[in-house]
Amino acid sequence: MKKLWFQLHWLVGITAGTVLIVIGLTGAILAFRDELLDVLNPGVTSVAVRQAPVLAPPQLAEAVQRAHPGARIASIVLDAEPGSTARVGLAPAPGAQHGETVFVDPYSGAMLPPLHYDEVFEWVESLHRHLLLPRDDGRPVAGALALCLMGLALSGLYLRWPRRALDWRTWLTFDTRLKGRSFLWGLHSVAGTWALLAYLLFTVSGVYWSYDVVRDTVDGWAGVRRPPRVAAAPKAAASKPKAAEATDLTLAWSTFQRQAPGWRTVSLRPPERATQPLQVLWVASDAPHIRARGRMSINQQTGAIVKNEPYVQMGVGARALTTLYPLHMGTYFGLPGRLFMFCASLALPGFAVTGWMLYLKRRRQKRAAQAERARLAGTGRIDSADPVLMAYASQTGSAERLALQSAAVLQQAGVAVHVQSLEKLTPPLLGSYRRVLFVASSFGEGEPPDTARRFSRLLHAAAEELAHLQYAVLALGDRNYLQFCGFGQTLDRRLRVLGAQPLHPIIEVDNGDAGALARWSQALRELAGIGDDAPSAELSAAAPDSGYTSCHLARRELLNPGSAGGELYEITLTGGDGASWRPGALLDVWPGHYAPEQSARRYSLASLPQDGCIQLLVRQARGEQGMGLASGWLTAQAAPGDEVRIRLVDNPSFDMHDGAQPAVYIGNGSGMAGLRSHLRARVAGGQRRNWLVFGERQREFDSICAAEIDGWRESGHLPELDLVYSREADGQYVQDRLRAKADQVRSWVADGAVIYVCGSLQGMAGGVDAALEDIIGGAALDGLRETGRYRRDVY
Repeated sequence: MKKLWFQLHWLVGITAGTVLIVIGLTGAILAFRDELLDVLNPGVTSVAVRQAPVLAPPQLAEAVQRAHPGARIASIVLDAEPGSTARVGLAPAPGAQHGETVFVDPYSGAMLPPLHYDEVFEWVESLHRHLLLPRDDGRPVAGALALCLMGLALSGLYLRWPRRALDWRTWLTFDTRLKGRSFLWGLHSVAGTWALLAYLLFTVSGVYWSYDVVRDTVDGWAGVRRPPRVAAAPKAAASKPKAAEATDLTLAWSTFQRQAPGWRTVSLRPPERATQPLQVLWVASDAPHIRARGRMSINQQTGAIVKNEPYVQMGVGARALTTLYPLHMGTYFGLPGRLFMFCASLALPGFAVTGWMLYLKRRRQKRAAQAERARLAGTGRIDSADPVLMAYASQTGSAERLALQSAAVLQQAGVAVHVQSLEKLTPPLLGSYRRVLFVASSFGEGEPPDTARRFSRLLHAAAEELAHLQYAVLALGDRNYLQFCGFGQTLDRRLRVLGAQPLHPIIEVDNGDAGALARWSQALRELAGIGDDAPSAELSAAAPDSGYTSCHLARRELLNPGSAGGELYEITLTGGDGASWRPGALLDVWPGHYAPEQSARRYSLASLPQDGCIQLLVRQARGEQGMGLASGWLTAQAAPGDEVRIRLVDNPSFDMHDGAQPAVYIGNGSGMAGLRSHLRARVAGGQRRNWLVFGERQREFDSICAAEIDGWRESGHLPELDLVYSREADGQYVQDRLRAKADQVRSWVADGAVIYVCGSLQGMAGGVDAALEDIIGGAALDGLRETGRYRRDVY
């Protein structure tokens, strides 16, 4: 259904949307028609306010009769606003369609100059309402366009429905730093959401006015009876006009003033004969809008009321119908409403332009993908002319290593392979391949890694045809988490929905399970056409003896004696043959008493190469089986001088940015390790726009690295520092402190800050994620992830 609505949205948008440009521009012009005419005709629609009484309608009528002898007055419109001129409409001359409108000075009764340029706005209104067609032909066309606009608005709402539907920032904001198609789509969809209500009001009122059957039905529901519509009688041949009967409005005007003393505007419609009643329409000063009009019929000869229908006594349905025009124009909400409707009308051309740009860009991408598929089409045999895409989603590097190992297996068999991170892939680019292999790790509770969030979002919003695509998914996960291999499963389901064909069922790997990796290795052999008699490739996310080197335990220091939490040690290692690494890197540690079937343990590096040593912050883990394998050995069992086998691991998702923009560091507990390496590098580089938000249990026992932090603060390298302790009387968590400083967070983000989070996944990392979404909005947070300004090392 989403695919169908997507196609309909595009089809209507590039057809009717082009004509809606005209409707939008003309509507914007008409929104301030009166003000524009006033500017173009100074001294006509309003005059300077004077300390003199205004003339009553009988006096105004007399002045007009003197200036236009023989003409019949058809209407007199007055406004209670001081300085507003009176508008007197004269009946059309025989054979003419419209009569003249005379503007009269309300203080002196003098005739004012005629109103210029009004015919231009009449032409614009005809274009807006009927597209310059005859009225009976143009109204249904305008109604059809209104229905198209309604379809575009509602289908657009459906197509952009976000995952976090309750987050208002996701609906109403987007990252303005995006470029290309992402920027156009963000602008198109968010602006459409802002204007959605206006377009629904435009369409409902437009359909009501355009189709008699709709109007009659709605009027019937509202209990409103309108005179039947009859064809206009043919124009009689021009003849000598009859002399107009003298009109005396004195008695009728006195009666009206007694019945409606607080009127805002009033329209008097004198009949052709003095024996007929005077028709009066008026708006009270406390009326909710300009169309909240009462009706009155008054006997001109006696001043008696023939009929009186105040607005407040009208039925609910009738009053509701009077709001259509004020809502359509925005006047119901005063000047802010008019400005909103003006902007919404003016935005219609913008939607057409951005829609066309998105459509043409998509067409170009589709043609390029079709050309690529045609080039790759053939016998179905994989060879060097038909490359396989090896795509990976990695948080800490395991998936990337497996992807590279898998690509090597295929390349050794003569298969061309393109290796690419999902960070740089888009659905159109994915569709240019015939076969794709995914190595997808999961992050947190089954979420995509930070580098793959953009691809995941684009894939779920995509309407690409992937029926030609064959794929396989190797999903990496840990059954200790709630959603085992969650991202890999989500990826597999979405590819199936888009029509892609699985080469074999998804293979799920639990913590480097050798059996699952063996099944993946066999799948690669089948894909490459490798015989069963050929030696099989050994795949491993972390081979025990690959890249390890030796160093020695030099020192360990307990940082939190007396703490209610686990003991936290600073572990110092020396040696390592001049190893080099970047801030945020990781270290695999193989315990000295390891067993071959057990995996190594990974820690965040807390030091820099120029420190001359390797430092870790290790919390002593304890469970039913005693101390943790590596943490127990490092913090209690190993003796100073013992050999420690280590391997440096790059951590791209937590690497240090090289620019001079501000940096915000957030963490708790042993997460200080990764933050400390970054801060040391920033201090060494002279970067002073740093903010640390760090949490622990109790100030007395858990003020880890306090002397170093105080030194950064005193030297001016850490101007913002927030240390929070959850077990104090006024205890807080880091996410609470972020919310308390929401304005400051938004300011730093606006200044281009990069946010780093290091520490526990449960509680802290999720809480920080939720807090940042509340503070800057989900869309903005996604934008930070996609542009590398939100980096995490959590466990």
